[in-house]
Amino acid sequence: MAPRRLKLVTILVGVLLAGVGLLTWTQPWFGVVVESPQGGQLDLTAAGDVAGSPVSALSLAALALVGALTIAGRVFRVVLGLLQFALGASIAVTAGTALSDPVRASGSVVTDATGVDGQDSLRALVSSTSATPWPWLALVVGVLGALLGVGIVVTSGAWPQAGRKYTATRLVPADPASDPSATWDSLSVGDDPTDPTDPTDLAAPDEPAAPVDDAGPRPGADDRPSR
Repeated sequence: MAPRRLKLVTILVGVLLAGVGLLTWTQPWFGVVVESPQGGQLDLTAAGDVAGSPVSALSLAALALVGALTIAGRVFRVVLGLLQFALGASIAVTAGTALSDPVRASGSVVTDATGVDGQDSLRALVSSTSATPWPWLALVVGVLGALLGVGIVVTSGAWPQAGRKYTATRLVPADPASDPSATWDSLSVGDDPTDPTDPTDLAAPDEPAAPVDDAGPRPGADDRPSR
């Protein structure tokens, strides 16, 4: 598969799994039949926000991870792949735990309806439970999310490189004039930092000395003192 297509497919699968995970959280997970203390039976429903409350946060985290994955370099793709594996495994564990003990997962719903608390008391009241397909779908989403994380780690080197605007570092030389310590150093040696004159302009090149025209009389034979 071409690198760009591999990246696109991985991102789309990640978005799809996160979206389905959020959808399962909003749907009913368990039907619970409870013997009412006043007599008769109560048919209750435990939705995913009760029976599998962590699924929402885990799915949102997976969705944010996909966004970061679009601009990540190779090293960060490996890190994000491991994180995706952890998020998928957590969703699978949450759904699997709820399926293994529906009474515990639906306990708050039964307590709100009957006023009875405590696991032993709740189990005595619940006569039957039934699971909808949604917790099973959440379990599948978690397993696939974990496998997606493994796939990201394995194929991270085959992805196209991120754009330069995300990876390049631009180094700008520091301006010596903006350094306060340089200003103090110039003051300590007697220079005026506010003087715009370039000290190099004050140094004139060596020039030969101009001839001096001496118009005065010179001592000669006629200037000897008279006797």
